Amino acid sequence: MTAIMRTWLSVLWLIALIWQAGVAVAETPAKAKALPAIPLSLEEVLARVDATHPLLQGAGTEKIVARGRLLRALGAFEPALVNDTELERFISSSKPEQGTQSVGFNDTVLEARHPWGLRGSAGVRQVINGPALIPDLGFNNGNNQVVLGAFIPLLRGLLVNPDNAELQRSELADPRADLQIAQTRQDLFLAAAGQYWDWVAAWKLADVQRRALTVAEDRFKQVEQRAKAGAVAPLDVVEANQEVQRRREVWIAATRVFEQEQYKLSLFLWDKGEPLTPPAERVPDFPKPGHLPSAEQVKEHKLNARALRPEVRTVAIEAKANNIDLELAKNNLLPSLDAEAAPARTPEKFVLGLGYRFGVEFRLPFLQRRARGEVLEAQGKADRLVLLQRYREQQVTVDVDNALSAIQRAQERIAAAEQSLRLAKTLEEGERFRFGLGATSVLFVNLRERNTVDSENQLIRAMADYQKALALYQWSVGAWSLSPASAVPVPYQPTR
Repeated sequence: MTAIMRTWLSVLWLIALIWQAGVAVAETPAKAKALPAIPLSLEEVLARVDATHPLLQGAGTEKIVARGRLLRALGAFEPALVNDTELERFISSSKPEQGTQSVGFNDTVLEARHPWGLRGSAGVRQVINGPALIPDLGFNNGNNQVVLGAFIPLLRGLLVNPDNAELQRSELADPRADLQIAQTRQDLFLAAAGQYWDWVAAWKLADVQRRALTVAEDRFKQVEQRAKAGAVAPLDVVEANQEVQRRREVWIAATRVFEQEQYKLSLFLWDKGEPLTPPAERVPDFPKPGHLPSAEQVKEHKLNARALRPEVRTVAIEAKANNIDLELAKNNLLPSLDAEAAPARTPEKFVLGLGYRFGVEFRLPFLQRRARGEVLEAQGKADRLVLLQRYREQQVTVDVDNALSAIQRAQERIAAAEQSLRLAKTLEEGERFRFGLGATSVLFVNLRERNTVDSENQLIRAMADYQKALALYQWSVGAWSLSPASAVPVPYQPTR
């Protein structure tokens, strides 16, 4: 009975220990596992470029410049309140007995100009030392007069004049600024996309070299142990060690290339006025290649690109500005015929009763050299812009075809590189099997592994080129010229 009791007590004691251990584990708070870093997507990079890049923000200041130019042009037509006081002392030749007289007036007039070339004024004249003889529009017993004035160009300057032309050109400054911003966004997005995929490819290439170095180090340890056992020659140990050092040097160089691409990418990721260095943990995988656009889609994209690309739209804006200069130059060929009605401005005439003056002036230059030269210059620019417009449209078509060709060839390269990598891995595994049987040497195994590494590197480069070709296609069709990226940037801490 004593032995049985001891056995049962031992079992109960073990059960109690197991139960206490389970309770302790249950009561111990589970450590929160660190979430993996969110891969940095191209959409996030483009969103950051659109929101925070200094060059794009600097291009946005062109809108302020355009607004200032428009206000400056409108300043030529803003009304002005004029207060003019004229006072003269004279001796009348008809009434010398009156001696020296002092007469004058004070005008309070609102003057305004119209872009069509018309000028007008309206106000009140008050006699300083009166009363005076007022023939027209007088009131208050001859002490005040309604003052009206007008200037009307009947030929040259009517509807088309230098000030109106400057106003029309300033109205084109705002769409020109929009095109400059769109062009800057297009170029920055293309550069950011290319640098992003270079960064991803550099990390992939460095990772391939790191894995190859790990394999070489493990083999070196294995060969070293076999050499101590006398299974292989000591020279194989030297061969394996030399391969380790070679792959380490290549891996260090690849790491340096990745760091360089990392710093370059940081110039597209800004936060609070400083570039952010993306950590290696956020490097994503290459997306799988998609399908090529159909012939109908490519044709539609080309038509849209001719309307969206800033290069083409900029030529259209320049043509509009040149048409304004051409109209102004043709208007200057007309003779000048101006009609004017205005109140008299000299006090003595005012006192004598001449309240208003009217006039018509005709001016006809004979040679018109300046005007004809301006017409020829503007017409030459118009012809050049027509040819430039045609060239830009064809350039857009070529850019789309070039990007489409890059996509097609990159897809073919990916297919060939994948097949080459599969064959290289097959040869590598076969050579390792022969090495395990002692039928080959370390040198041939290293050569097979180098061939596999080279094939994998070619595949990585082909996939990076494919993604950059897709970005080039987006740029060529003007997809980034109007709407900014819609992705919300993910906050993260840069590596230091």
